[in-house]
Amino acid sequence: MDYTLLPADRYIVVNKSILSDTDKSIIINLYAPLIGSLAVSLYFTLWNDLGVGNLMSIDLNHHHLMVSLKSGIGNIKIARESLESFGLLKTYVKNGNVNDYIYELYSPLSPSEFFNHPILNVVLYSNVGSKEYDKLLAMYKYPKIDLKEYMEITKKLDEVYDTSKFTLKDEVRDKMAGDINVDARINFDEIMSSIPKGIINERAFNKKTKELINNLSFIYNIDTLKMTEMIRSVLNEYGNIDKNGLRILARKDYQFKKGSLPTLVYRTQPEYLKNPLGDNSKRGRIIAVFENTSPYDFLRLKYHGAEPTARDLRLLESLMIDLELPQAVVNVLIDYVLRKNNNSLNRSYVETIAAQWKRAGLKTASEAMEFAEKEHQKMSKKMPEIKKKLSETPVWFNKKIDEEMLTKDEEEELKDLLKEFK
Repeated sequence: MDYTLLPADRYIVVNKSILSDTDKSIIINLYAPLIGSLAVSLYFTLWNDLGVGNLMSIDLNHHHLMVSLKSGIGNIKIARESLESFGLLKTYVKNGNVNDYIYELYSPLSPSEFFNHPILNVVLYSNVGSKEYDKLLAMYKYPKIDLKEYMEITKKLDEVYDTSKFTLKDEVRDKMAGDINVDARINFDEIMSSIPKGIINERAFNKKTKELINNLSFIYNIDTLKMTEMIRSVLNEYGNIDKNGLRILARKDYQFKKGSLPTLVYRTQPEYLKNPLGDNSKRGRIIAVFENTSPYDFLRLKYHGAEPTARDLRLLESLMIDLELPQAVVNVLIDYVLRKNNNSLNRSYVETIAAQWKRAGLKTASEAMEFAEKEHQKMSKKMPEIKKKLSETPVWFNKKIDEEMLTKDEEEELKDLLKEFK
């Protein structure tokens, strides 16, 4: 239900997180290009309304916001909805002669979460362009320091304090970011009313299917009317939605309009997830290839320059959009599967491994390589016959290459690869 917002309507602000000056910088640098200046000003005004205690405001009315922001009530409502959709605000209302609102304020995502988010990352890139995006990314990158010749001597907590004396406290506030809201893009009631009863199963729109439809609508910029048309085209004889068929239709429609797939499959690993500079061992250079090559180009490289098939591109897209695997992790996965599965990207085989890597929370090429090696060792112990196939495993399985330097031919090959995909 949509409530008409009036200047006399009251509100209070509740702080659901721990807000800091760093959050202000993130809002201005990363969120402002997406939500606009008025929404940013509204966020800061609501933050300021919290007062000295920084927990909950006094009763205020929306005329206060109009005066503070020098804006009409309609524009303030639009700005509020922008904050809600990006997870910065939750709104509750109690109906009466004068409506009462509660505004729950949430922290923005951390820079690493933001740049690794499959939607926000792409939207920011599209809104600001490559040069400005690179500048923003550089602001939040960790300094790259080669620690190879250093030894860590950091003390652990139980080495300094007697942890048995510590007690945990309940109900202590924590830093909380809200969920990213993209539900408003698709009106499922409108879709159901547009498709005659008996043609579609009423249970077709389960939570998983709705999430897929909303993600497709956002990534491919599809409205409710167009999505309804696509869904009607992919209903099976039981009235259920063919999810793979819907993906294909959405992708074809986007490619017809734009001429290419969304930018995720053509992007390289985010800088903050890359290996520190200075590792010139064979393993370090292999990691550099994984990090500096987009999944599309890496697969083309594995196919000796041939274009990846549409089926392969759909698989890559699924790994990055549905499972949210970083680009370098996808590259390691591609290399691993092709080596182990006779140069074939069998979808079910890939998705089984990818789901395991997703649960393990792998973010970097190095983490993915180490995880793959450990899992392979476990299987080798359980099934000795697997050892016969060790020659088919990736070269990076051999830990000794950490200290190996490249031969002259290998050096030239890797230089060419990196030069091609920079």
